Amino acid sequence: MEQRDVLVVLFDGVQSLDVSGPVEVFSGACRAVPGAYRIRTAGLTGAPVRTTSGLTLVPDLALDAAEPGHTLLLPGGEGTGLPDPRLVDWLRAHAPRARRKVSVCSGAFLLAAAGLLDGRRATTHWSLCADLAARHPAVRVDPEPIYVRDGDVATSAGVTAGIDLALALVEEDLGRDLALSIARHLVVFLRRPGNQTQFSAQLAAQTAERRPLRDVQQWITEHPAADLSVEALADRAGLSPRHFARAFRDETGMTPGRYVDRVRLEAARRRLEDTADGVEQISRQCGYGTTEAMRRAFVRVLDTSPAEYRRRFRPARLP
Repeated sequence: MEQRDVLVVLFDGVQSLDVSGPVEVFSGACRAVPGAYRIRTAGLTGAPVRTTSGLTLVPDLALDAAEPGHTLLLPGGEGTGLPDPRLVDWLRAHAPRARRKVSVCSGAFLLAAAGLLDGRRATTHWSLCADLAARHPAVRVDPEPIYVRDGDVATSAGVTAGIDLALALVEEDLGRDLALSIARHLVVFLRRPGNQTQFSAQLAAQTAERRPLRDVQQWITEHPAADLSVEALADRAGLSPRHFARAFRDETGMTPGRYVDRVRLEAARRRLEDTADGVEQISRQCGYGTTEAMRRAFVRVLDTSPAEYRRRFRPARLP
């Protein structure tokens, strides 16, 4: 069996969970399949580094003595804001030899600084996506998925998304059964698909400033099966449909229709995860009307059917 080298790059200001999360996944695979991975850490000089939370991590070796190996993993953290030029130079010279280049959270900024994301689709923590796009316009930044695969490069969102991506890599290397076993051991019910969104409809949209619009946002969330047309929502807000649609977009950052679509999809996802209700019943509860309409919404946004989504996410203890 091929042993895959995993090299994790450490630096001052690294986020400790971006390191430990994926490392726990790969080490879990080694407990089940001894020798599956050789995990090492490397820093610029090999000296201890200080994480954002104040922990001290001691690299196994200096970067100059390291080979990028099979999987090169770049965690995020405050240290990626103004990365050390020596680290960027090392990445530019050595990272292309790695069979997989992987980043967690703001680690994408390191890949981008080395030119490794040029022309590629990538993601990072949702709060940093606009900055990544502004600083590196050659990168096609997608703010929504929890992780993105583009050829031999994989980028992921915030802390826990690094675990999801590592599980996906283990599944690719060693099979789904082992990945699910590791997920259960880490008390992660099932691996999330990469195109699951980073945040809920309520987090994705800004909260409206005006009380009538805020009340409408709340009402949509509480009544996904209701008539949520622009006309009905405008009437509830006491505005004309045209005025309502413009004001809602200006204050929340998305159109009423898109907000409704997100709320309904989120409501359906939660019912699939948390209840034993049938797909047809859930489609009515969430305003889709038919199972086919809900299936199309799931495939369009999550690239999976409601039945497959439930299989991945519903805890085994539910009936």
